[in-house]
Amino acid sequence: MEQKHFLKLLDFTPAEITHFLDVAADLKAKKKQGIQHACCPGKHVALIFEKTSTRTRCAFEVAARDLGMGVTYLDPSGSQIGKKESIADTARVLGRMYDGIEYRGFGQDIVEELAHYAGVPVFNGLTNEFHPTQILADFLTIQEHCGKLKGIKLVYMGDARYNMGNSLMVGCAKMGMHFVACAPKAYFPDQKLIDQCQAIAAETGATLEFMGDPMAATKNADVIYTDVWVSMGEPMEVWEQRIHDLSPYQVNKALMDNAGPQCKFMHCLPAFHDLKTTIGAEMGAKFGRDSMEVTDEVFESPASIVFDEAENRMHTIKAVMAVLMGGM
Repeated sequence: MEQKHFLKLLDFTPAEITHFLDVAADLKAKKKQGIQHACCPGKHVALIFEKTSTRTRCAFEVAARDLGMGVTYLDPSGSQIGKKESIADTARVLGRMYDGIEYRGFGQDIVEELAHYAGVPVFNGLTNEFHPTQILADFLTIQEHCGKLKGIKLVYMGDARYNMGNSLMVGCAKMGMHFVACAPKAYFPDQKLIDQCQAIAAETGATLEFMGDPMAATKNADVIYTDVWVSMGEPMEVWEQRIHDLSPYQVNKALMDNAGPQCKFMHCLPAFHDLKTTIGAEMGAKFGRDSMEVTDEVFESPASIVFDEAENRMHTIKAVMAVLMGGM
């Protein structure tokens, strides 16, 4: 594999993405069977989290330890990155001590700069623009439930301007899938990235569509995917505008029925499907809602494969580290 780092799916060929998925499936099978697979013994990885996470942190820590690696977790207060020490200097320090570095935080330029200076593999655990480890988990899950990726119709409902909409569009273009972004026009991905993905789609046979009508968009969908309407780090004032704009794009039973019985529901989590969280209860009381981007009925339905998806974060992240640090 030519790439040393895992920063965005745009950097990889369809064959390379397929290799990650094949390795992930193999390592998942080994873990289920209790077969040891510590292919990176004695290596160490640093996990930089400027934005906290349950799934990403746990996935990287368990995956690294399964591979025989040591792990150091650096939370927002645990390093001087970008505050008292530059990105470049941080990268060069950590690159002398660790065999790999994960970054979860803000701009894509930060993880790209880390990769430029580190001298060891750098992994993108999430930036504002891209979330590539999530897409690998999504694609492994779709393969498991649908038997393939090519030709699968995936409809992304809601705000498609940021990391999830961008990354799903890129991934679907790379893998010859049918991607639909369903949202108000102002919530579509950046046109420059759309053009780039359309060029990729012309080579892979993928279809990319951008629609405002939920019923038209979801007809015959294999997967309906959504995410929270307000992203991490955004001010609370944006809730009212997003709820106003995106309420027609909530995933509910009518939308799933419109897609058909074959349709699966996916969400990268956490999800506001009920009032059992502090923010969910607060926003529910303020706006008179019992759910946001997805109803509890859909989230808890047999069509929902969100927890298979969450588990697969660990297996696909493990594959990325095994390939780029262990040479698999």
